[in-house]
Amino acid sequence: MPRLRLTLAYVGTNYNGWQRQIQNGVELPTVQGLVEKEISRICNTKIHLQGSGRTDSGVHADCQVAHCDIPEDKTKLNWQLALNTALPPDIRIRNFALVSDTFHALFDVEKKAYTYSLWLNRDFVPPKLYPFTWVCGELDLKAVDAAIPYLQGEHDFSFVQNQGTELHSTVRTLYEIKRSNFEEQIKNDPNNFELKITFIANGFLKQMVRNLIGLLVACGKGKIAAQNIPDLINGKDRKKSPPTAPPQGLTMSQIWYNNAE
Repeated sequence: MPRLRLTLAYVGTNYNGWQRQIQNGVELPTVQGLVEKEISRICNTKIHLQGSGRTDSGVHADCQVAHCDIPEDKTKLNWQLALNTALPPDIRIRNFALVSDTFHALFDVEKKAYTYSLWLNRDFVPPKLYPFTWVCGELDLKAVDAAIPYLQGEHDFSFVQNQGTELHSTVRTLYEIKRSNFEEQIKNDPNNFELKITFIANGFLKQMVRNLIGLLVACGKGKIAAQNIPDLINGKDRKKSPPTAPPQGLTMSQIWYNNAE
């Protein structure tokens, strides 16, 4: 069967994450579940949609990639139009393509990026941004910058992995952590207190980014010194790291693949 690749964007607020879930015999609202349902309806047969990775409940995506196999007679369909017409407005198909049947949305991933939005002023938050950021208050950005180099590179990230997924290895390579130029931004717009931090890695553990954000915020508030981070890494104890950051500030922002597709 021909293989269809979809790139999706969605607001995760109303969904129990990406992955299809059944609880007490009832299917919960998930992005995968809704999109699969519409593809299956269009194809008049049960279709399985494979994503590039999971996003938790309340987490968003600007670039989630998925694939599925479709009947031959559906290859000429405008899948973007067909699905966006049927799906709720908080789930959108950005683009689609027919790809090689060897392409795999999960296994072919080279690296991924997640971006987290923080708001550094508790006095006022733009209402339109409030559902998509963590209002953490003022941070010492020099302390945040001092912490970042300790986290980059190849590490056992079990100290920032929440329970719930069995894995062969908790070692990942965090290629880069980069933050927006808050200092320049606030000079140009004294009311813009949004700080964005992007993480690029070859893979992420369960709620790893939200836990790394919790750690960086703790550093920015003087609760943890940057030079103590190696001890946290080597300790491999999630309980000794700061609490998990809330989901609404997190967005799956980019995915790179090992092949041209």
